[in-house]
Amino acid sequence: MIGMTDASRPPIVAYGPLNPYMDAELARRFTVHAVAADADLAALPPQVRAARALVSFGSVGASAAIMDALPKLEMIGLFSVGYDKVDVDHARVKGIRVTNTPDVLTDDVADLAVGLLYATVRNMVANDRMLRAGDWARGIRPALSGRVTGRRIGILGLGRIGRAIATRLEPVAGEILYHNRREAADAPWRYVADPIAFARQSDVLIVATAGGPETVKLVDAAMLDALGPDGVLVNISRGSVIDEDALVAALTEGRIAGAGLDVFAHEPHVPPALIAMDQVVLQPHQGSATTHSRRAMADLVLANLDAWFAGEPLLTPVV
Repeated sequence: MIGMTDASRPPIVAYGPLNPYMDAELARRFTVHAVAADADLAALPPQVRAARALVSFGSVGASAAIMDALPKLEMIGLFSVGYDKVDVDHARVKGIRVTNTPDVLTDDVADLAVGLLYATVRNMVANDRMLRAGDWARGIRPALSGRVTGRRIGILGLGRIGRAIATRLEPVAGEILYHNRREAADAPWRYVADPIAFARQSDVLIVATAGGPETVKLVDAAMLDALGPDGVLVNISRGSVIDEDALVAALTEGRIAGAGLDVFAHEPHVPPALIAMDQVVLQPHQGSATTHSRRAMADLVLANLDAWFAGEPLLTPVV
């Protein structure tokens, strides 16, 4: 357990690992109880069960079980934009407020999406490996790559991050198109309502949609086939959005050209077949992993907690 017991400071749970800055700032404000993500919830001591708030990364979230294990829980401060790992319906039924950290990480996630696109299309990682192995010095020439300029770039999910990606790529794209559950009235790019038609009309498909039950395996074998043998897939949203078995098959069989992936269905575990592929660029869920974004995310979590315990409106409520 971390923190000091002090009746003047509300008790909270730090659920799963956070980061040193967040740990230090929480400890300054609250009585903090650290609970491992795999803890035996039935064995939590009374002082932990008295916690009034819970803070966790988006990858840990908050299940119905942890909410029930904390009978005095009032709010959840999520260190993430996505809240698919939070049982939002259960929180709503129990009257537990939930907050997230939108906007502050948008630029860094969008930057990584663009970086993954270029790294994948231009064979940057495979070329780096062959150079380091001494192949270039031995006279081996790398294969020619594709190009990004002039390609039709499809954005799957035109939220804050999807818009930021589209804005970055608009100067070089042949066309920007997007697919959402519904058309965005203020978007300057072409909307395609049918997901298969959207994939067929895209040379590059960048996944920026929200996670959760509604989007599980949204990018399936049919969408990958529609993207086609010259198509490139980039995912910076949630691993659950892509059918990983279908993706491995499509890459193995050459039914798409390559993929740049920051997220996976069973993190931190990645299918070995993806690791072995030169046409795939992999990142260990680094979208918001800059010092700037993580500090800003932590500050927003803290601001929501401070507001709640001061009886003021939450800054970024989900529930």
